[in-house]
Amino acid sequence: MAKITAALVKELRDKTSAGMMDCKKALTETSGDIEAAIDWLRKKGIAKATKKSGRLASEGLVAFAGNGTTGSLVEVNSETDFVALNDEFQTAVREIAALSVDANGDIVALAAAKTASGSTVSEFLTSLIAKIGENMSLRRTQSVTVNDGVVATYMHSATSEGLGKIGVLVGLESTGDKDALNALGKKIAMHVAATSPLALRVEDMDPEAVERERTVLTDQARASGKPENIIEKMVEGRIRKFYEESVLLNQVFVMDSERTVGKVIEDEAKTLGTEIKMTAFVRMALGEGLEKKEEDFAAEVAAMSGA
Repeated sequence: MAKITAALVKELRDKTSAGMMDCKKALTETSGDIEAAIDWLRKKGIAKATKKSGRLASEGLVAFAGNGTTGSLVEVNSETDFVALNDEFQTAVREIAALSVDANGDIVALAAAKTASGSTVSEFLTSLIAKIGENMSLRRTQSVTVNDGVVATYMHSATSEGLGKIGVLVGLESTGDKDALNALGKKIAMHVAATSPLALRVEDMDPEAVERERTVLTDQARASGKPENIIEKMVEGRIRKFYEESVLLNQVFVMDSERTVGKVIEDEAKTLGTEIKMTAFVRMALGEGLEKKEEDFAAEVAAMSGA
């Protein structure tokens, strides 16, 4: 049987908000498999979350840059929020973001890109580390490109122009008025920042994630003791609800509870007299999937287990 470590219990606890004893039991029952343990907790009614994200454990900044038809986001991490507010660090992140537009989402290409000083981005960060005295890292970059239309951007929790903690890109293909498209795109980007959808369309959903959700919902329905034919209908209804909550075009628009995001785009297309197709979106939140170390947690779990 896999060893149930304090770190494993903590990871499950952070992802589900379940109690430590429940997390430990779930991990024991599933031989230390985090994903299976989450499902175990949900089936028991202890954890209900369908979306999981790591704690925002790193500091630094998310930045965006673009040229109209291409938009790019980049995340540069620092050890402390104090450095993230440093003017020199912010200037450096802006320069890296500008270079990321041509990198087309390729982190290796971005690290090798030449800065104004002639050094690569990687060398540039190394020199900045030596100067400021705090570790930094170029973590990731993503981009969206359209042939004819706009890539709208939105920065949530902005610390200054183009810099913040959650950046969003929205690609709209259309021959329509660019100012109107940009305004629409920014509203959708604000919606994405607030709702964190899993996919643009139903067909874009990860089949494994959908099947996993279906399995959990089926087990929950069976626990109610209802007949199989009723269970099937219950599950299908809940899967539709899952899509409404997780798929961007199916979500109710946060600025208009009477329409979905897809309907908002459709109505704007009629207003502009031309087709509008949303091709992609990117949501990048600072520190996603990274966790801060908590020195006293192991002792807490050890005390809990009597170790």
